Amino acid sequence: MAQVWKCAGLRWAAGSGPALVWEGGRTSPLTWGKRVAFAVAEGGVRTCVGARGHPCPVRASVPGRSTGARCEECARLDRAHSVAADTIVDDPRPYHVYLAWFGPGMIKVGITAVERGSARLLEQGAVCFTWLGAGPLMAARRTEELLRAALDVPDRIPYAEKRAVRAALPGTAGERSAELAGLHARAWALAGWPESLEREPYRPVDHWAVFGLDGLPPATGRVSELVPGAVVAGELVAAAGPDLHLAVDGGGVVVLDTRLMTGWELGAAGGGAGTGRLTVPVRELRVPRAAADVQEGLF
Repeated sequence: MAQVWKCAGLRWAAGSGPALVWEGGRTSPLTWGKRVAFAVAEGGVRTCVGARGHPCPVRASVPGRSTGARCEECARLDRAHSVAADTIVDDPRPYHVYLAWFGPGMIKVGITAVERGSARLLEQGAVCFTWLGAGPLMAARRTEELLRAALDVPDRIPYAEKRAVRAALPGTAGERSAELAGLHARAWALAGWPESLEREPYRPVDHWAVFGLDGLPPATGRVSELVPGAVVAGELVAAAGPDLHLAVDGGGVVVLDTRLMTGWELGAAGGGAGTGRLTVPVRELRVPRAAADVQEGLF
């Protein structure tokens, strides 16, 4: 393999489509119909991506199925200064509280720094969302806890459930946002909101077109891990959160979680890889019971 790159993940930004980011700052913008093709270096080993911008001091190996791509020590250091892990209480930046919808019956509450805009919602694969309010970090946290306790709204939705329903979502923005509207109204009716949090009216934002979900075929499987010498090649038909939906040989669609790419040395697959070839382990994509009811760089 003449040249290799290390992937740093999939980047989303409001107003632009997804892009793969490589160590060193190079990016590969992704568009629908684009051929995504790469090969894992022969004899390669997946190594820890480090923590908070610093490389892993021992270049520890990590399992192929890990979506975090960090060794135990680097994972601990990464979470030691994390809003998500509640280890930061003095961040002076204002924070948004939001409600995000991923499919019927799948709504979560969360917070994100106001300066990030909707990037966090794109990264999570939120099909639509609405802001609830904005204010200091601890006020945003208290509001999040209020909704979790009073309305039984979770702060996490498993990625397996999100990706399993994307091809069967309601076809209109009104249908997709209906649950959000009802929950936003119930949240506003609650007592006990922190005074320092400024409430925001219901204004749904829909990511249906941004993710390319119109006409998305059901996925038949998901890549479970990358392995040395393997090839991934397919036509990009949609992307949401960290997931790429790739059309592969035989007419099926397979989901690649780009978090599985981090830590590997990857190179160009070459023209002989075919337009939709996979030589990586693929598992069946099962629909949860509740959901069933309703080359620059490498590319």
